[in-house]
Amino acid sequence: MQITDWMRRFLEYTEIERGRSLNTVRNYEHYLATFIEQSGVKAPEDITSEKVREFRMWLNRKMVGVGKRGVAATPMKRRTQNYYLIALRAMLKYFVRQGVRSLPPEQIELAKVPQRQLDLIGQQDLNNLLDAPEGDSLSALRDKAMLEMLFSTGLRVSELVGLDRDIDLSQDHFSVRGKGEKVRIVFISDDARESIKDYLAKRTDVDPAMFIAIGRGGEKSLNKKEGSLRMSARSIERTVKQYAVKSGITKKVTPHVLRHSFATDLLENGADIRSVQALLGHSSITTTQIYTHVTDRGLQEVHKQFHGKRRK
Repeated sequence: MQITDWMRRFLEYTEIERGRSLNTVRNYEHYLATFIEQSGVKAPEDITSEKVREFRMWLNRKMVGVGKRGVAATPMKRRTQNYYLIALRAMLKYFVRQGVRSLPPEQIELAKVPQRQLDLIGQQDLNNLLDAPEGDSLSALRDKAMLEMLFSTGLRVSELVGLDRDIDLSQDHFSVRGKGEKVRIVFISDDARESIKDYLAKRTDVDPAMFIAIGRGGEKSLNKKEGSLRMSARSIERTVKQYAVKSGITKKVTPHVLRHSFATDLLENGADIRSVQALLGHSSITTTQIYTHVTDRGLQEVHKQFHGKRRK
C-alpha cells in the first residue's frame, strides 16, 4: 500500500478513534503531504532517518511570508518546524500500532525552541479595554459581553465561537468542549454574567449562537439573514483589536492575550498552577508553566522576606 493510502488511514484514525478536531486533521494532512512531497517516499518503509534529516534541513531553510504586503520573507520558526515533525511522529506511532515497518517514532527529536514570551497588557489597559464598548446598541452590548467573557473564563477563541446562548446564567459555571473534544468546567464572573444578560435581552433573533455577526442594519437586519449568524474566530479577533486601538493600547491585543491575562490574574492572586492548568484546559502542566514568571515574582518576595536575616 502506498504512503498516501497509509496517510489517509492515519488521518481517519486521528479523527474517529482519537477524536481530534477537523482543524487538527487538516493541519496534519498539510504537514504530512508536505513531507511526502519533499522526501519522495512512496511507502512507509521508505521513511528513514536520512529522509527525515533532509526534510528538517529543507524546513530550516524554507522562507515564509513571501509577497505578503511587502513584508520581507523570514526563515520558518523552529516552533512551526516542530508541527511538521509532531505530525510525522504521530503517523509513525500509528504504524507501530498497525505492525507496519517504518522508522521508529522515537528517532524523531523535536527542535529546541526558546521559552515562549507572554503577550500581556497592564491592569489599567485591561480595565480600559473591558470598558471600551459604549452604549446600548446590540453590537455594543455583544462586544461588552464578549470581552468580559474572554477575561472571566479564559476561553480560547475557538471555544468562544462555539458557545450557544442556552447557557444557564443562574449558575456561576458552565461546561465547554475544548481541544481534543475534552470537556471542562469554566466559571463566569458577575460582571460577565450581567453583560451577557443585557446582550441576550436585546436580541430578537432565534439563532442558537451566543455571539452573532451584526450587519450595518443592526438588530433589525438579523431576522432577514439566511444561514447561521455565528461569528467567526477572525471577526472576534478583529473586534478585540478594534477596542484595543480605541483604548489607546499600543501592544497587539488578541483574544489569546485576554486568556493570558486570565491565567496571570489567577496566579497573582494566589491560585496554584495545577488549578490554572485545569481552568485553561491544558492537557500538560508543561504548557501552563509559561506562566511561572508570575509565581517567580512571588518567590522573589519570599527571598526578600526570609533570606539573609542572620547576616550582620
